[in-house]
Amino acid sequence: MSNTDFLPIKGTDYVEFYVGNAKQAAHYYQTAFGFQPLAYAGLETGLKDRASYALRQGKITFVFTTALIPESPIAEHQKTHGDGIKTIALWVDDATKAWKETTSRGARSCMEPKKIIDEYGEIILSGIHIYGETVHVFVERKNYFGAFMPGFRKWEPEYRPAETGLKYVDHIVGNVGWGEMNKWVNFYGKVMGFEQLVSFDDKDISTEYTALMSKVMANDNMRIKFPINEPAEGRKKSQIEEYIEFYRGAGAQHVAMATDNIVETIQQLKARGVEFLHVPDTYYDTVIDRVKEIEEDLETLKKLRILIDRDEDGYLLQLFTKPVEDRPTVFFEIIQRKGAKSFGKGNFKALFEAIELEQASRGTL
Repeated sequence: MSNTDFLPIKGTDYVEFYVGNAKQAAHYYQTAFGFQPLAYAGLETGLKDRASYALRQGKITFVFTTALIPESPIAEHQKTHGDGIKTIALWVDDATKAWKETTSRGARSCMEPKKIIDEYGEIILSGIHIYGETVHVFVERKNYFGAFMPGFRKWEPEYRPAETGLKYVDHIVGNVGWGEMNKWVNFYGKVMGFEQLVSFDDKDISTEYTALMSKVMANDNMRIKFPINEPAEGRKKSQIEEYIEFYRGAGAQHVAMATDNIVETIQQLKARGVEFLHVPDTYYDTVIDRVKEIEEDLETLKKLRILIDRDEDGYLLQLFTKPVEDRPTVFFEIIQRKGAKSFGKGNFKALFEAIELEQASRGTL
């Protein structure tokens, strides 16, 4: 990695979703995924146009924001895209410097550096546009000691289902249009100083019907990893094309959340009603030939339909939810890394065949 990291990023600060009904979305993520109530902003805190609920589990913070008035950019976003990810916020030491460095290298500003203050201190925010209508917000919070950020108050409902073992954001995948992958790979390289970790082409990621290409960009300390997908020519419509059609453009496709015990996490999520892609039995007939020795019981993994892959550093276990809203757009990945630094290349075929079964049932393949 480079020695001159002009954009040091400490981690993912939060991920903000624009949704049709934030109160109900927050309840779903509490109930289904075990996120804990953190902070609230809305009419009661002096906002007139929106309401936001912040939830946290481990180091993962999700914010669900809804418009209170129809003539709002939030309402427009939700009308166009459905429920989706608007902001991927990055935790930095210096939000002003982050904005200057990125805009001077060609990023389009969405928020000049601004200071927000309350009795718990101050936060400095700035932001830039990325693919589609998605943005990165840089968050400097070294002088802030409140629950989340100024403008929010502590949210302390009685309802608090238990956590499910989710620890941190492992990576966030962006879907972009035909021929746009390299443009955004170059953006992350030039504007943000990221380096390419790995690339997959349509020979790696294809089935009988559909194909896509992907490159993974990572920052200096490897805490931030952004795979960028674009469609590739296939006989039928790929999941990336389906996403872009229903999302009405490029956007964040899925958030991968890490766990230290994927078996327990998946068991809990399934018991709470989270739906996962169905991996065929045949996958497990040959998987051990491919990944060799693992610590987990294969029958348990098969029962839960957990995928396994190995690279030169170790192995990983992963499973993907079905889309979590009615449009076939945003979903989640649950991942446990046992040394592996890769992204489950050996699982792509099985995974895509499972997605194609879902697409066929929706009539969008």
